[in-house]
Amino acid sequence: MNWMKRAHEVLEAIEGTQTDNIAAAAAIAADSIGAGSVMFASGTGHSRIAVEELFPRYGSFPGFYPLVELSTTFHTQVVGNNGQRQAMFLEKVEGLAAAILANFELAPPQSMILFSASGQNAVAIELATIAREAGLPVVGVTSLAEYGASAARHSSGKKLADVVDVVIDLCTPVGDSLVTLDGLDTPIGPGTTLAGTAIVNAMKIETARLLLERGQLPSVLTSAAVIGAERSHELFEDAYLDQAERSAAVLRKRRSRS
Repeated sequence: MNWMKRAHEVLEAIEGTQTDNIAAAAAIAADSIGAGSVMFASGTGHSRIAVEELFPRYGSFPGFYPLVELSTTFHTQVVGNNGQRQAMFLEKVEGLAAAILANFELAPPQSMILFSASGQNAVAIELATIAREAGLPVVGVTSLAEYGASAARHSSGKKLADVVDVVIDLCTPVGDSLVTLDGLDTPIGPGTTLAGTAIVNAMKIETARLLLERGQLPSVLTSAAVIGAERSHELFEDAYLDQAERSAAVLRKRRSRS
């Protein structure tokens, strides 16, 4: 079966079944960003790609805070130092999420969006749990087909979809890959990256629409080819400074000494 055809089917499934959930996630993001705060965004492994699609890149704006650990995502050397084995091991380590979030002061109006195709990784599950305990609304982007395919691995007995406020289904099959070839007993051609980036762009645009209606939309990173070099530079500088202010506000501070 043609990968392009299957990819279209995934996108059609997302559009046909996930529009309301994407809108709910956008409303959460707009409330956080409009209040001058952030929506944290996190993913391990290849789920990092969806995070990078949110910010910073052309057609994006401040307020999405990439919460990505290189140790769980930088595996392009595959073997040896910084290899795939280590990254896949670390994303399953219970307690790592708490160490990550020890760098931040978690409190509303912050929010969080988490990406995990399997929904099984300890880091994602515990980030969601800790964030919700701090009062943050949390969105989970995961495959519901995967959800029903295997028992939970986390010691809590839960998966990502069990510990978030809004679930967005990637609409991808068990095992991710979309195509089966004659003579090959394993599927090939993953679909979760396409699905994840489609979801985040749909959410980002709806978030922008809501913020624009409220007069709260930050500067949008835009190419000089579209608006000229000077205006493009102004928008980038304003967006970076905006993001710096939001970042400084959420970092954990030293307590004042009496």
